[in-house]
Amino acid sequence: MDLETARRHIIDCLKRMEACYLQPVFGEWAILAVPVKAGGVLAYSGARAEEFRRLLPRDAEPLRAAAAGKKLGEGDLEFVPDAADTHYDAFMKIGPASYLVLNHTAKTMNDIRADKKWLKAQGVLFELSEKFRADPLES
Repeated sequence: MDLETARRHIIDCLKRMEACYLQPVFGEWAILAVPVKAGGVLAYSGARAEEFRRLLPRDAEPLRAAAAGKKLGEGDLEFVPDAADTHYDAFMKIGPASYLVLNHTAKTMNDIRADKKWLKAQGVLFELSEKFRADPLES
């Protein structure tokens, strides 16, 4: 999958999740290439465009800790239940060296999951993960 197709799938997914949840589930997302020095932020959507890249190492730390030692394949998801403020709530491996990070800057995943509407929204997110499992983002 190319970057533009990936962006369209992500935007569509987040809109569908919002329709299920009746409010935005994740108001910030980015596609990251790893290692960051090799490509960095390939796409970003959110209110912190000016500070996102600068705070990336700090904001990603809870996700890095949650994923440490795990062998992840394309489409795999990882959540941090208590990542507060601008720390990322979730990520999905979308290519051999790329990840989608998702964030709600006012709620944690625990807060989001406390609403029963999360179950329908979660299903939409898993549909997105299956798209990347079948057709990963090209590096």
